[in-house]
Formats: sequence, C-alpha cells, structure tokens
Amino acid sequence: MKTTPITRLDHFPQTSRLLPAGWLRTLGVYGYDAVEDVVLASLVTGDPLLLIGKAGTGKTFLLNSLSEALGLEHRHYNASLIAFDDLVGFPFPFNDGAEIRYIETPATIWQAESVLIDELSRCKPEHQNRLFSLVHERRIQGLDLPRLRYRWAAMNPCEAENSDDFYEGSVALDQALADRFAFVIEVPDWAGLNEADRRSVADARGVDVLTMDQVGLARAVEEGRRRFANASHELHETALAYTSVVATQFLQPGVRLSPRRVRMLSRNLVALTLISGGQPDRDVFRVGLTCSLPQLAWGVRVADPVIRAAHAAAWDLLTQGPHVRWLSRVLLETDIANRCKLLLQGAPSRDTATLAIRQSLVQLPKTEAAVLAMALLPVVQKHADTFGEEGMAAIIELAAPILEIDGEAKWRLRLDLKPEGNPHPSLSACAMQLESLPPHRRERARQLFYHCIVREWPIADPAVLEEKLDRAIRAVQPFIRKP
Repeated sequence: MKTTPITRLDHFPQTSRLLPAGWLRTLGVYGYDAVEDVVLASLVTGDPLLLIGKAGTGKTFLLNSLSEALGLEHRHYNASLIAFDDLVGFPFPFNDGAEIRYIETPATIWQAESVLIDELSRCKPEHQNRLFSLVHERRIQGLDLPRLRYRWAAMNPCEAENSDDFYEGSVALDQALADRFAFVIEVPDWAGLNEADRRSVADARGVDVLTMDQVGLARAVEEGRRRFANASHELHETALAYTSVVATQFLQPGVRLSPRRVRMLSRNLVALTLISGGQPDRDVFRVGLTCSLPQLAWGVRVADPVIRAAHAAAWDLLTQGPHVRWLSRVLLETDIANRCKLLLQGAPSRDTATLAIRQSLVQLPKTEAAVLAMALLPVVQKHADTFGEEGMAAIIELAAPILEIDGEAKWRLRLDLKPEGNPHPSLSACAMQLESLPPHRRERARQLFYHCIVREWPIADPAVLEEKLDRAIRAVQPFIRKP
C-alpha cells in the first residue's frame, strides 16, 4: 500500500536534553545507558516505576541513589519481610473511638516523599492487595499520602522452576497490580554490560553515594515537569496515533494492552520525547514501548519480533501515513455508530481509510467487528473512492458470511440435567430478543446472532448487541442515499 508522506515530525520544536547522556554514571550506576531516559521520564511524570532484574544488578542501589540525589524523605521496605504495621505504625483509637490514627515512627510511610518496595514479587498476596492503593493512588488504608511523590518497586524475574534463573519465592505479580506501573524496566545483567561498565562495576574501591545533587537532577526534573505540563496538543495526538496502532497490532499475536496501558504508553512517550530533544524519534519511541509493557511482571515475555513489528507499523504511520489526528480519532472511538460515521467522512486518503478499516476489524471484539462490517456493507461499493479496494475487500470478507449462515451450534451438555434443561447458553436469550423486535430489525439481528453462535463468539447481552447494530445501520443510512 503506497502512501504520501505528509506528516512531518521534524517540525516539532527542538529543545536541549534535560541531562547529558550518561548522567546515571555520576551516581555510580553503570550499564543503564539505554534506559536512563526512561528513568528520568518516570521522575518527570511521577508515575510508578518497576525494575525487574536478577540479583545483584543494582536495582536497589539505583533507586536509593535517586532519592539521595534528590534529597527526598525516603523509605525502603523489603516486601518479603515487612509487616503491614511497619508501614503505617501502631493503630490507636481517637476521638473516643470515632476514628483510627497511627503512631508514626521514622520507618512509617506517612511523611515519605519516595518509597521503594523491594522484593515485590516475594510479597505475601494479602500485602500485595494492600500495596495496590499505594502504587495506584498514593493512598494507604484509605488515607491520602500528600507528601509522596515517587512510588518505586524492584523484583527478580518470575522464571519457571526449571530455569537457570529460578528465584525461590519470586512469584508473578497480580496483573492488576502490575498494570499500575507505568514504566517496567528490565535491567541489564553482567552479560549486557560493555567492557568499560564491567570494570566500573567490578572496581573494589566502589563509589560514594551522592549526598547532594551534583548532577543537577532536581533542576532537570523541575524543567521536565514544566515541559510536560506545557506539551503541545499535536505531540499528544502523535503519541495517541502511535499507541493506537501498536495496541491493535499486538492483538494479532495475542498480546493485550489494556486501555489504561495504552493511555500510560502515550503519556510515557510524550515525557520521553520532551526530555530527549522535543522531536518524536524512532529509537526513543521503541525504547518507550519496550519499557512500558507490564507482561514481564507476571512472567510473560513479549517476543522481540512482535515488539519490532508493532513499532514498525506504528512508526510508518507517523512518518508516511496521512493525517495522524483523523486516524487516532477513529481508532479511539468506542461507539460503533460514531466510528461508522467517521469512516465515511473526513478520511484524508483512501490509504488512510483502508488502514482505519483494517485496524478497526482487528481491534474491536469479534461481535462488534461484525456489527461494523454489516453496517458498512451496503455503502462500500457506493463509496469505493473512500474505502479503496483493500478496505472494501476487508468489509465484504467479514460481512458476506453473516448474510449466508453456514455452520452448527455446539455446546457442552450437563449430564445432571435432562435434555430440555440443557439450552445453548446464548441461543435462548437471542431467541427471546428476536421475538421482541419489529420485523425489519428481526431478520438482520437473526443473521448476526446466528453467525456469532456458530462461530462460538460469546454474546454477553443480545439486546445490547442488537441495539449497536441498529444504531450503526441508522448512522450509515444518509450515506446510502447520497448520490
């Protein structure tokens, strides 16, 4: 598919780097050059940061050194050893028992500006649940932590027990907790260090931890926050377009990014761009993508070829595709009727419309993709100049089989029930919904329902699905009537 390069990325205002390359070395941290901008971006946004690496790779040293350099009131907890009372203090009743307060100690979290939860993957499940609100909301026991600026964590990899790198007691994080960390960095081991870094790490004389901000880190973070707060709408739209395509591309190999994660990725890319020079950069976006994937925290490694392919597709869109804002708007539209309208008007080119259609049919749940295809089928030929041949083919390929249902509905029977007590899980609900519809809506809904059933696509609510179909069809009616 040929495209006309009309989106230029070099017109974004160019700025200086917040800190020179290699600034982490000044803190005595070596081998982190490839991810030091990600570390700085986490300081700028204040979003949670998780480091994953083998024992002795400097995770704890890095995070404690950052707090030292920034002069923060810091707390360092070992999640495998700490009792929850160690974080909050000893509870005591107040106001005649009307409320609970806590006796603070130098180790409690209430006055902390930064907190490091070490050995997070060795944390007891009940403590993981309690730490959830700390990571997600800066709250603990339902109480705000207004002084807390940074939430950091470190853990060993969650490898299989038969792996050479198995860590006893290190378990996969709950996916909901892992998804709250905006940045997830896999830190390098000895094999990933160059010769100079190996010598620096192995130097028995060690390095003094900073007791003052010798690298200008605090000033850089404040400047980064100013840039981030004033980030242009165009930069946000560029990041949105990239993340939308990446999330859609990941669906094909079975990698899911939650809507929350897509939003985090977009935010991360904006921050990384602003601290590294102001202009979107292919390598910066690739690093940002890699360090924003939470799967490693629950023991799943996204294959590098999958990341490369998704990144290449998204970057090609930014540099070669037509109007970024239109495409991102289409892919982020959750209402099927509205998405149909967007696809039928305003596309800057057939290539962009084709890409939007193909991405939509992959991105949406299968039942909703079927609704989109059914609604657009009557207009594809009339609007061939809008969709292009590839877009038309994608719609027809999905919609045509819906009109001629061919298949068998199969389901598992419960042996403890009589045959009449073993209805298909969706068929009965769909039949009831069909009976309630007027004739002109009943036939098309029947085609959609039965197509989904024979292909074993779950229908959560037949009424909701039929309503989406009806609204989408009504949305395209004006375009059918256009000469």
